[in-house]
Amino acid sequence: MLINDGSADRVISRDELHAHLDQFINTHVKDIKRLLLLPPDHTRLNSRAGEITAYLYENLKDQCEINIMPALGTHVPMTPEQLHLMFGKDIPLEAYMPHDWRNALEVLGELSAQRINELSEGKLNFPMEVAVNKEVLNDYDLIISIGQIVPHEVIGMANYTKNVMIGVGGGDTINKSHYLGAVYGMERIMGETDSPVRRALNESYDQYVRPRVNLEFILTVIGKEEDELVLRGLYSGENDDVFETACELSREVNLDKLPKPIQKCVVYLDPEEFNSTWLGNKAVYRTRKAMADNGQLLVLAPDLHTFGEDPEIDRLIRKYGYLGTEQTLKDVEENLELANNLSAAAHLIHGTSDGRFNITYCPGPKVTEEEILMVGFDYQAYEETVKKYDPTKLKDGWNIVDGEEIFYISNPALGLWTV
Repeated sequence: MLINDGSADRVISRDELHAHLDQFINTHVKDIKRLLLLPPDHTRLNSRAGEITAYLYENLKDQCEINIMPALGTHVPMTPEQLHLMFGKDIPLEAYMPHDWRNALEVLGELSAQRINELSEGKLNFPMEVAVNKEVLNDYDLIISIGQIVPHEVIGMANYTKNVMIGVGGGDTINKSHYLGAVYGMERIMGETDSPVRRALNESYDQYVRPRVNLEFILTVIGKEEDELVLRGLYSGENDDVFETACELSREVNLDKLPKPIQKCVVYLDPEEFNSTWLGNKAVYRTRKAMADNGQLLVLAPDLHTFGEDPEIDRLIRKYGYLGTEQTLKDVEENLELANNLSAAAHLIHGTSDGRFNITYCPGPKVTEEEILMVGFDYQAYEETVKKYDPTKLKDGWNIVDGEEIFYISNPALGLWTV
């Protein structure tokens, strides 16, 4: 690894970050004519990937042609306002390329049905097509994949090869890898470096992508210093060791082990980051290992305005709802439209408590009570709920509100909570 800097009490300053990036540039970006940057989108606003992307662009724009493709997966393309928020206003909009996960693909091969069967412990028996955006294979001298390592519900730990195979990958890979994780068991996966989904993506990347591209990863680990988000770790390289090293630190920094289950949890969804239940359900699956049986999860969602990031997935969520694992598996068996969108099915499994604890969404005015109840959640109005549970007055962790003990989380994307 060229960059290997991090520990649980480390705070990497902006100047130190820039010095690391200067070293990376001097080592890896000599005589480069065409460069592709693959950062996450605004749903990883706090990853520092936006700052890293902007720094690389500013320092290399006079040396080479640079294109930037945010790793959207199935998320909607970023708006100009979101691009400026994430990456600053100095990068021209024409430098960005939106990823079209349905159409702009090159199919490279497949992971066999036998291998998927092995990874799923005999539960699934289909091949997984391997495809990436055609632009990834467009004769770039160097591709830099940038992102944050953090516990993740689908794959165990986010980023690394996921940023390529899912972030700029195709629908079949996205759908079947997500469903593989859901069927295998989310609670067995979250926070783990190794998982069936990670193996599927790593093997696909190693077999079909790695031989065809010159790609380096830059990975961050973000933690909290008092109430501020800080850069705890920065790593770069091209092989598994960069990912595995970052995972060790992320588990130490981002995995919150609580001494007792949470009876009432209040989670706030920042309007700049969370506008859908597709993203906002991090409040559900990042806390489910810590929630007490018959506990209550309140999700404060002031700018919720949709369920899925994609119109078709939004329609499927509204139709089938978060009604529990068994019901979703049954719906997949009986409905071709859901069987053809397995990432949506996996998401419906991720977003349920299977009746173990109550989930109450508290949206602003853009989503109605009827819509929330229709997909299987309970409802409270945001404005009424924050009169008692005010995010500006709560601190992360345990709080006492009107004599009641609650656990407050200001951003569910930053950790994984368990007992």
